[in-house]
Amino acid sequence: MLYWLTELSDGGDFFNLFTYITFRAGGAFMTALCFGFIFGLPLINVLRRRQGKGQPIRDDGPESHLAKAGTPTMGGLLIVGALVTSTVLWARWDNPYVWMVLLVTLGFAMIGFADDYAKVSKQNTIGVSSKLRLALGFIIAAAAGFWAATHHPEDLSNQLAVPVFKDTLIYLGVLFVPFAMIVIVGAANAVNLTDGLDGLAIMPVMIAAGAFGIIAYFVGRVDFTASLGLHYVPGTGELLVFCAGLIGGGLGFLWYNAPPAAVFMGDTGSLALGGGLGAIAVASKHEIVLGIVGGLFVLEAMSVIIQVLYFKKTGKRVFLMAPIHHHYEKKGWSEPQIVIRFWIISLILAMIGLATLKVR
Repeated sequence: MLYWLTELSDGGDFFNLFTYITFRAGGAFMTALCFGFIFGLPLINVLRRRQGKGQPIRDDGPESHLAKAGTPTMGGLLIVGALVTSTVLWARWDNPYVWMVLLVTLGFAMIGFADDYAKVSKQNTIGVSSKLRLALGFIIAAAAGFWAATHHPEDLSNQLAVPVFKDTLIYLGVLFVPFAMIVIVGAANAVNLTDGLDGLAIMPVMIAAGAFGIIAYFVGRVDFTASLGLHYVPGTGELLVFCAGLIGGGLGFLWYNAPPAAVFMGDTGSLALGGGLGAIAVASKHEIVLGIVGGLFVLEAMSVIIQVLYFKKTGKRVFLMAPIHHHYEKKGWSEPQIVIRFWIISLILAMIGLATLKVR
């Protein structure tokens, strides 16, 4: 919205700063961060009063989690609120990719909110049925995939870009939308599975957002794509504003979510943020790179899939408990050890993902 201030500029004054995506990204970061600090505690107090017993704790989970009973959930409202407010204020409203990512984020936030509300109101860990959550998620992701295919340049529409291999594209045709659906829904649910310890999911999400903010910015600049041998997708640079808002909102949330957490992100936050990351990957034509940058989320999701399939076939377990962060809890690792080590892994994977921009 504030981009309109460029109309007041004569090309050499303060208002000219609003033409720069990097300046507006900085504004989005600070806006989201202040939003988190200002509204964090009041929101937590409201959630605590309304939810009473807080988020239900699984009986079959690690014993240490029983001490977290009574902690309110739906803290993702703080992140999503900060993210949406900062993006609407600082991003260009005429950019289709911004609205695509925002609507995916809000759509998955609504699914997560319904799930969290059902769990809190019924005081069980079931919530909304997984089939309904997946169905709604796929509908949102299908609309986003179609939206992206419609707005991508003609030579990139319905194509899959392969990292490292310069100018390599795989034509998916009508399969592009189903592929985008898998990417977005998969990312949303992978982040959701990772959100099992205080602070475990939010920092990797911020790291991934930082990496994809850089990727989207580079891909949206013709000079950078020419020098790096990337596929040029005009308009994606504006997604840096969204990513900066996500990081600012994430830091504001982490202030209250750091161990011991005063509030949980809940499905409201994890599904929204994962879906948003997936949508950015689809918009910027870097879906495969998301699997590298978000490798921790992939690992968490795969540990659950492997555990379920192996148990159904043999009646035995590969991990002491899935997702894999619970496996390490059962092995005796403390919660801060797991969280910080997983943060380090996320940072390493993000660096590897960014390296694909240069290695061609």
